[in-house]
Amino acid sequence: MKKENSMDFTEEKEYFLSGKINEECGCFGLFNVADAASLSYFGLHALQHRGQEAAGIAASDGETIRTYKGKGLLTEVFNNDIIASLPGRYALGHVRYSKADANQIENAQPIMVRAHMGHFAVAHNGQIVNAPELKKELEDKGSIFQGVSDSELIAHLIQREEGTFVEKIIKACRRFEGAFAFVIMTKDCMYAIRDKNGLRPLAIATLPDGGYCISSETCAFDIVGATYLKDVEPGEVVRLAKDDVMKTFHYTEHTQKKMCAMEYIYFARPDSNIDGVNVHTARRISGRYLAKTEDVEGDIVIGVPDSSLSAAIGYSEESGLPYEIGLIKNRYVGRTFIQPTQKQRERGVRMKLSAVSSIVKGKRVFMIDDSIVRGTTSKRIVQLLKEAGATEVHVRIGSPALTHPCFYGVDTSTYDELISARLNEEEVRKYIGADSLRFLTIEQMKEAFGTDDLCTSCFNGQYCTSLYSYGTILEEEKKAHEQ
Repeated sequence: MKKENSMDFTEEKEYFLSGKINEECGCFGLFNVADAASLSYFGLHALQHRGQEAAGIAASDGETIRTYKGKGLLTEVFNNDIIASLPGRYALGHVRYSKADANQIENAQPIMVRAHMGHFAVAHNGQIVNAPELKKELEDKGSIFQGVSDSELIAHLIQREEGTFVEKIIKACRRFEGAFAFVIMTKDCMYAIRDKNGLRPLAIATLPDGGYCISSETCAFDIVGATYLKDVEPGEVVRLAKDDVMKTFHYTEHTQKKMCAMEYIYFARPDSNIDGVNVHTARRISGRYLAKTEDVEGDIVIGVPDSSLSAAIGYSEESGLPYEIGLIKNRYVGRTFIQPTQKQRERGVRMKLSAVSSIVKGKRVFMIDDSIVRGTTSKRIVQLLKEAGATEVHVRIGSPALTHPCFYGVDTSTYDELISARLNEEEVRKYIGADSLRFLTIEQMKEAFGTDDLCTSCFNGQYCTSLYSYGTILEEEKKAHEQ
């Protein structure tokens, strides 16, 4: 949600803020598999929730890399004829989410690089926080950028380094700061790379015919018949070569595991496992923690489809109240949080959800949701439930309050976009029209997820990397925001 009188940024601030890629994308690679592009299309379907603005597939027959990409959902971008035009046993796919100012075809991935040392394609998930500095450095040396994608920056920097291709990747990665999980495909090799803090997920699986599969989430493995092998470790480069031998390299010894908590809370599919933790189980236990300290009486528990249903089940189990389907989702409307503009988000809420009057009428409802970002979605859902006859709506959130901007790939880049950065819990309750409101604490969240290895910067402002120019902008915005 934006303030009525949002602050004006200087020209320098506009350069950095408008050029950011706040994306939560999905990467999917297939190595040495028959009809790789076709299989990649199905794998990307399992990752469609990670990005709905653009999709692309690059495929190689061992000699030539062919790429096709476009704006829209997979079904809008690809058809049988297009897939047939991408032959080969190697494929790299991507689904993209972007902010409105970056939703251009130039930013669709994979990014294709045609170079004398060999062609390659790059697909990326996350956000490199020192991208503005690196981009300016490269532009001063003559590089020309067509878009604002971090994948294009990655490609440029790799191309400028010296040594073997894996050495070039390692040298480039040492210069990146922030969140990145990316996959590179040459004509007959594939590389999977993860940032030193492990902020974004990336996993590898084996296929029955001896090939490999790389995916942002493990849920995509099932659809292609792959068997999970390992997570790419923080700071690791995994190389898959044409002799089917997997080799690993590390570009730094200074690593830690700081998986983005929002992957468990919102982004990932419930059937995915991230760093050994099942997403459905983590959300279900978080719902139980919400109910453990409940002091309000109610009649039924409902979840906001889809990412909150697991937590609602857990809340119902712990509280003893019946779990009901009180909200119905229109399956043909996308997720409102990852629509690129606020106006589209608000329109999406009206289109995507309806309350079941026969379930909620006359009831005191516990409404379980995964998070409150701008507040407009929660306000509309509470209104829907009360219009359908709910006598009380008690909102319980399966995450701590989002109070700080994220610079690691979540679309919350300013304080103004976060209602909990401006209002306390009681003020948020009044704004959304709920009868009561509770958030999960950071400690409860870590216990529910069974790990301390989480990035919680959006909840407490404790960023695990330097923010570079964004840090200066953030401090200036914070001062203006406080005034």
